[in-house]
Amino acid sequence: MAAEPQPKALTRKPLLLNKVEGSQEVVNMAAIVPKEDGVISVSEDRTVRVWLKRDSGQYWPSIYHAMPSPCSCMSFNPETRRLSIGLDNGTISEFILSEDYNKMTLVKSYQAHQSRVIMILFVLEMEWVLSTGQDKHFTWHCSESGQRLGGYRTSAGACGLQFDVETRHVFVGDHSGQVTILKLEQESCSLVTTFKGHTGGVTALCWDPIQRVLFSGSSDHSIIMWDIGGRKGTAIELQGHNDKVQSLSYAHHTRQLISCGADGGIVVWNMDVERQETPEWLDSDSCQKCDQPFFWNFKQMWDSKKIGLRQHHCRKCGKAVCGKCSSKRSSIPLMGFEFEVRVCDSCHESITDEERAPTATFHDSKHNIVHVHFDATRGWLLTSGTDKVIKVGVRNVLWL
Repeated sequence: MAAEPQPKALTRKPLLLNKVEGSQEVVNMAAIVPKEDGVISVSEDRTVRVWLKRDSGQYWPSIYHAMPSPCSCMSFNPETRRLSIGLDNGTISEFILSEDYNKMTLVKSYQAHQSRVIMILFVLEMEWVLSTGQDKHFTWHCSESGQRLGGYRTSAGACGLQFDVETRHVFVGDHSGQVTILKLEQESCSLVTTFKGHTGGVTALCWDPIQRVLFSGSSDHSIIMWDIGGRKGTAIELQGHNDKVQSLSYAHHTRQLISCGADGGIVVWNMDVERQETPEWLDSDSCQKCDQPFFWNFKQMWDSKKIGLRQHHCRKCGKAVCGKCSSKRSSIPLMGFEFEVRVCDSCHESITDEERAPTATFHDSKHNIVHVHFDATRGWLLTSGTDKVIKVGVRNVLWL
């Protein structure tokens, strides 16, 4: 369902703690170092950098390491200080960072894919490294030996990747808009199911292991919340971006979803509310309110001697209606529509002011965000983008 006008951003801006500049190309991924005032970043300029905050208040690279190919993604485990880096040539290289974050030591490198590595996850409990690539393959390796344990070919190039430790289910989202769920064993995997709700490719996934809910962001500008644990097949749409959703993060303790996109928007969604599924759009040859024929209904047009009308749909009830019977607009936050969308006249009258109360907050970051990372311990939010800048902001103003 197509998104319409973008909601207005908050007038109060989040508190920007610092900007980290110095990369020569796009910063594809970055992460806040827990318990340290530092940032790890990987970039298209082939560099891996660890930035630590100095007494001057500025971040300076304590580590500057050049890789043989552009760095496409990374995964950092604070407990082991293991840094896994995916490269444009399909290689995954693993390093161990020193306790003072001033040195990184190469442990191993292995050819995980035939082309660019898109996403990496390190699973400490299993000692597995999961990855997806542009070669349309999901693979997993033993992090100790580097040995390939298994793989699965997806229907298209995969971007989103999440893993549930409890069930050993891996979620893979691809460019066809499909999400695949696989059950992993030590050296084998089995297909659990696939589902599709986006009209564009899946660009990001985020997993809530407590509520057992999967979030998928897409190039169709939307986010879908999938009820995996409830097994009811519930799919809730969230419409808050006017360009591709590129990264998702989740704050478990407050049940807030953070989405960032190519539109520069940061949206913080309150998921601690009872949301409603959007209705299926109904098919009809005439307006389901006034019975006027639509322009392809030649018989009724001839019989009634009336000109056919254009078909629209009410976002609240899903009925097929004409423009005259759907002249009103309204936000429907509990259905994910934080901005005003087309509704039929009767639905417009039934929506109360309480039902129009927003369930998300918006901010314009003023750069095309490709990745977001949230540090729950301090409430810090990090974004990196195509402007080669890493921004670190604080939560207490953003989370209005």
